[in-house]
Amino acid sequence: QLQLVESGGGSVQAGGSLRLSCAASGYTVQSRCMGWFRQPPGKEREGVAAITTDTGSRYYADSVKGRFTISRDNIKNLVWLQIDSLQPEDTAMYYCAAKPGIRCGGFDWKSGVHFGYWGQGTQVNVAS
Repeated sequence: QLQLVESGGGSVQAGGSLRLSCAASGYTVQSRCMGWFRQPPGKEREGVAAITTDTGSRYYADSVKGRFTISRDNIKNLVWLQIDSLQPEDTAMYYCAAKPGIRCGGFDWKSGVHFGYWGQGTQVNVAS
């Protein structure tokens, strides 16, 4: 069973930065799509970034391009989301998700519906 644990959230001032971490454990496959999603208060979940673990190919939602950077360490089974120039609208619960055995470019990763494994989330609060 693949397990995901997020960390790194917190409360920051606008303009600051955070690096969120997602640690994967349990059964893993060499190739999988790892995604970061967020759900602001009272709003629907949205996909913000994804990475294919074997190729390193990265994908971003248009709304976060230039400020969010996804990366991974396959040896340590870690995926990070670097968020720069944080804005109050970035306030949300951030979730890590995994879909083993497929590259992110092969399906609609943004919707999140195809991911079978999810972490518990880490909260990000940005004050203006």
